[in-house]
Amino acid sequence: MALYGALNEILAGLGLTDRIVARTEADTRPPAIAGLPVIGTHMRPNIERVLAVAPDLVLQAAGRGEAEEAAASLARLGLPTAVFAINDFPGLFSAIDRIGRLTASEDGAARLVAGLTARLEAVAARAGGQGERPTVFFEVRSGSLLAAGQGSMVDAVIEAAGGKNAVTADKKIVRLADEELLRLAPQVCLTQRGPMNPEARPMRERPAYATLPCVQSGRDFLVDEAVFSRPGPGSVDAVEELAGLLAASPATEARP
Repeated sequence: MALYGALNEILAGLGLTDRIVARTEADTRPPAIAGLPVIGTHMRPNIERVLAVAPDLVLQAAGRGEAEEAAASLARLGLPTAVFAINDFPGLFSAIDRIGRLTASEDGAARLVAGLTARLEAVAARAGGQGERPTVFFEVRSGSLLAAGQGSMVDAVIEAAGGKNAVTADKKIVRLADEELLRLAPQVCLTQRGPMNPEARPMRERPAYATLPCVQSGRDFLVDEAVFSRPGPGSVDAVEELAGLLAASPATEARP
């Protein structure tokens, strides 16, 4: 079982959906796991519920102290537990390979990695002749403005799609003042919508950002948090989606 949703997507990609025994409250992908027992949240799983479903292997994502402590607690109770730090595509492919070995699904892991790699290479081939990379701003949360910085999976998605992260701070998530966003003047703006930003609005609906190049050209978009901010096979979907947005002409592309 996985305590982080994207790891379920890896298990599904390996053909192991029928071996997933439980899920966290927020995880309903793939759809086949929606009816499984719920064992709490990603960062605060209910230990008793986890023990009740008796998993042979527990998978968790690194990066949040509470989540890693939960994994450590399960390991101390004797449950085989693996924690993965996925911040870029090499890290994703390494995690898939390791999960394949842990589940005796090495061939499936190799096929999954090969398929994802081929899709990334196809995007790179299409983007290669498009000239200078446009700057892309990714809004993690509105209000108290949070943005995706360097070293994040979002940063890797932007790069793979043919863009350049407008935020150069060497942190995965960066707090910015509105004045700094105006100074950055990104050509493309993505605002995620999901649990971290449930009341997301595109930049064009906020008067303070009316002068941003992304708003002036109509290249401000809402995107799905589960696709863009959750490191996993869906990150390749995010690359393909963003590459399509970057390739569209600013003068003709449709509003989302």
